[in-house]
Amino acid sequence: MDSLTPTERSERMSRIKGKNTKPELIVRRLVYRAGYRYRLHRAELPGRPDMVFVKRLKVIFIHGCFWHRHEGCRLARLPKTRLEFWRPKLDANAVRDKEVEQRLAELGWKVMIVWECEVKDEAALMPRIKAFLDDTESN
Repeated sequence: MDSLTPTERSERMSRIKGKNTKPELIVRRLVYRAGYRYRLHRAELPGRPDMVFVKRLKVIFIHGCFWHRHEGCRLARLPKTRLEFWRPKLDANAVRDKEVEQRLAELGWKVMIVWECEVKDEAALMPRIKAFLDDTESN
């Protein structure tokens, strides 16, 4: 049972941002400072990627660990209450993410996912982003 009224729950849920989140702003600042230029949230691309590098045919999504089910991450733990609501919702997010990645790949775009928990270590994150954008990553 929810401890909040429907109005209170609606108010709290409305404050959850979909764009311009703190992790997204941090990554954008790092990438811009490194000299890369990008577009934001291009509606014509599947999934509206957070950052679009048009000339490179590359996109970056900055995913929240909880909302996008970052496997093995402590931030991605399921809530203890209302599992019948949360499990299908969060599982559907993960399925949709895979479908978006696949559709972008079919269109010739390369996709990088940056997880919320990775943003805390900027020194480790930036070389990974540079390798992705400069085609020097080792797969």
